[in-house]
Amino acid sequence: MIVTADIQHGIRSNLAQFLHQLLQVLLVGMTIGMMRTVVPALAESEFGVPKGSFTLLVAFVVGFGVVKGTLNFVAGRLAESWGRRRVLLLGWVTAIPIPLLIYFAPSWDWIVVATLLLGINQGLTWSMTQTAKLDLTRPDQRGLTIGFNEFSGYVGVAIAGIVTGYLAMRMGPRAGLLLFGMTIILLATFLTAFFIKDTLPWARKEKPMAAASGATLHPRYPIGVPAQPSTREIFTLVSYRDRRFFAICQAGLVEKFVDALIWVFYPIFLFAKGVSLPGIGWIVGVYGFTWGGAQLVTGRLSDHWGRHKLNVAGMWICGGGVAMMLAGDGVAWWSVSAAISGLGMAMLYPNLSAAIADISAPHWRASAIGTYRFWRDLGYGFGALGLGLAAASTHSVEGAFWFVAAAMALSGLGLAILGEETHPRLNPARQHDRDAG
Repeated sequence: MIVTADIQHGIRSNLAQFLHQLLQVLLVGMTIGMMRTVVPALAESEFGVPKGSFTLLVAFVVGFGVVKGTLNFVAGRLAESWGRRRVLLLGWVTAIPIPLLIYFAPSWDWIVVATLLLGINQGLTWSMTQTAKLDLTRPDQRGLTIGFNEFSGYVGVAIAGIVTGYLAMRMGPRAGLLLFGMTIILLATFLTAFFIKDTLPWARKEKPMAAASGATLHPRYPIGVPAQPSTREIFTLVSYRDRRFFAICQAGLVEKFVDALIWVFYPIFLFAKGVSLPGIGWIVGVYGFTWGGAQLVTGRLSDHWGRHKLNVAGMWICGGGVAMMLAGDGVAWWSVSAAISGLGMAMLYPNLSAAIADISAPHWRASAIGTYRFWRDLGYGFGALGLGLAAASTHSVEGAFWFVAAAMALSGLGLAILGEETHPRLNPARQHDRDAG
């Protein structure tokens, strides 16, 4: 049992649990990463997807986005009553059938079902690792905290893409994914059951502790939110009633178009160019490693420089890297282009989440993060559908690339116009707003 009097906030004060949570999100990233290289590249030869059937090909990512987005919101609400650890454990138990479905799949339909379960797993587990770390740390460490979280997760995605590519070459795609997937999922379930603590007590102590310490940070929380807001009140507030939340949510939704493109069409594009499965894993891995590694810097930078400018610039740089993929040829060019997209994603990804946390009160922060993550990961669905239609209408994979690059440019412009700086030190609430809140 956790004694409330012993609770302290900060990375150093909670280092052991912080590291356990980082290992968890590494394993979460590996679980989705195992689906990134082998499955799309061999969709036609191994799983029976007809050549040129772009809409059928993207069906598994559309389903993943809808399920993961919904479960992000559900996870946020459940976490405030069940606690973070129980939701995390449920997410891992849900993932156990995934490698078995892939191994025995007689058709693409089984891959779609496996991906729906993956959406449940990712919605529950990734949401909880992020929320738990925010519970443990101080407000001035949020950018760094989310940077660490996303670094660990997307390094896991990159490692899994490379390792499964080699395993598929040695053992065959089905056996390689079965071995890798069962190892990762069972290890994560064991670690959650025996080593993870629930961090809900840290979240419940945050507000009174801040008041008692005379903290000088005054976040710009929305005015007029009830002490115990309902699910509908939080969902509508974050989705569209607050302009700042809306700007962040639309940017989060559109940036997932890039990830959907990299998941579905990068392997197909590169495989058609003659790149081997391990080679595809390395090129896509450059994106993941750059995204993951740079977040250790960009998350921390946002704690000093602010979130807004990094978020807007990241949208445009990431979209520019997507367009660059089509402007040249060769492994070196594609790797550099992937790295540029990864750098842009590193600038925006942790800091969109940090901006949500900045303007969410502690007692409804998990729900606000869950709502944002609902819209963000619904971007997998909208993005996959859009890029599938773009590819079908142009009769080429390249049409999907241009669709995503244009969407990122427009969304970044919307964020620049509608958003604002959320860091409470750089843009604190006015006195009359604090009195009204």
